[in-house]
Amino acid sequence: MSGHTHQDASLLDMHDALLCDLDGVVYAGPDAVPHAVDALVAAQEAGIRVAYCTNNASRTPEEVAEHISSLGIPTTPEQVFGSSRAAAEHARQTASEAHIQEPTAYVVGTEALRREATDAGFELVDSAADQPDFVLQGFNPDVTWRHLAEAGYAITAGARWIATNTDTTIPRAEGIAPGNGTLVAAVAAATGQEPIVTGKPAPTLMQMAARALGAQNPLVIGDRLDTDVAGGNAAGFATALVLTGVDTLAAAKQAEPGLKPRYVLNDLRDLRAPAHSCVLEESGPQESLND
Repeated sequence: MSGHTHQDASLLDMHDALLCDLDGVVYAGPDAVPHAVDALVAAQEAGIRVAYCTNNASRTPEEVAEHISSLGIPTTPEQVFGSSRAAAEHARQTASEAHIQEPTAYVVGTEALRREATDAGFELVDSAADQPDFVLQGFNPDVTWRHLAEAGYAITAGARWIATNTDTTIPRAEGIAPGNGTLVAAVAAATGQEPIVTGKPAPTLMQMAARALGAQNPLVIGDRLDTDVAGGNAAGFATALVLTGVDTLAAAKQAEPGLKPRYVLNDLRDLRAPAHSCVLEESGPQESLND
């Protein structure tokens, strides 16, 4: 970070790290969001540290890093901070506080969440009949009614319920699809209960990433007001909404204070624009530098 304070200082001049969401910011499905690759590569080459804070609990940090790298952005697993790890860690702490010596869990999610739970010391069970101590729920595109039903049976019987995130939608290459929040809502409707949620908008992921990077003044970048921006605001960091995913400029202007970003970017090229031109309160985003 150069420490510039003059009128032409860009967001990259003003911040020492970028804490980026992934879906709708870096990629949509398998493909890169337009201009994201060049912008993030340039930021890293300029000495800006970059981490990825994602509510998507369906893949391991290694898989996510490989995907980002395949797009042309060199990335290591240590730069990836996911809600599955946060959920497993919260469950481990809860089990310890409850003096559960050999905790068990029923996992609704992918192998990534199952691995995090195992690494946190949980024995995984296959059904509610095994009387699990916890239900851990994360996004899995292959989830079935049976998985949700087993989760509901276990929760009704007294299992502690932790969800990685409650994003209602997820950007895909084909468009906007139902997210983990829709699956969590199905279980909530059946049980009359609500889970503990460890992903964004909780500030956990952003705070974890900032500590790991040694960042003092990071910028949180996301495409959703209710998760990315809210979580960054809760962490006390500057936030930017990028208009390449779910939420719009109109939504940002109408958002409640806790959901309102400091900046709005047309796309990640605007990280090089004068920061004052991206401030929401002044005039919203200006024309992108390369338009």
